[in-house]
Amino acid sequence: MLSFFKDYKYFGIALLILSILIISIFYNILKVDKKLPIYQPANVNYELVDSSLVDKRKYHTIADFNLVNQNGEVVTQEDYKNKIYVADFFFTTCQTICPIMTNHMYQIQNQILDDDEVLLLSHTVTPEIDSVAVLNKYAKEKGVIDKKWNLVTGDKKQIYELARKSYLAVKTTGDGSAYDMIHTENFMLIDKKRQIRGYYDGTNSEDIERLLEDIKILKKEYQ
Repeated sequence: MLSFFKDYKYFGIALLILSILIISIFYNILKVDKKLPIYQPANVNYELVDSSLVDKRKYHTIADFNLVNQNGEVVTQEDYKNKIYVADFFFTTCQTICPIMTNHMYQIQNQILDDDEVLLLSHTVTPEIDSVAVLNKYAKEKGVIDKKWNLVTGDKKQIYELARKSYLAVKTTGDGSAYDMIHTENFMLIDKKRQIRGYYDGTNSEDIERLLEDIKILKKEYQ
């Protein structure tokens, strides 16, 4: 019996090594890196989408914009060209979810500080209140780093249309008021093709961790 095992010892070792190699090869062939979905208006809660887009199922991208940041500088889509970015909607006088959202954006800012591929963009939903001076004061209080994070104000109609027709991110009051908006806790992850790749609860710490992981996943698409 011992002689039998001795005779087949090397065969067994070779078979084991071969098995490991075969398993490894199959693992690498079958392994598919996780890819983030591309969100279309038809895939999103209809309450967040302009009625003209609720049935759109492909080719949705963020529209061009022309807004002004906390330093009085014009910010356009060109400033985000070939960038991944996180967008949200807020207002400086909000005392409920906005402080939590802003704190979480600050945390994200600190995580991406040395990453030239990723930026942040926060739009006020009350541009009539949130002037450049107000945004500048707010930015300083909240630790905003200008090169990473723009807080923008501008024409309310444009912001409304960005929120409802591009980012698919806010609700309306439903009373027919001109460009009425109820901002939500949504953070949106936007890719280099201006496509929405993720929605996250900006008040939820676990969702912020998921967002940071999804940024890493998205970055792999460009490697």
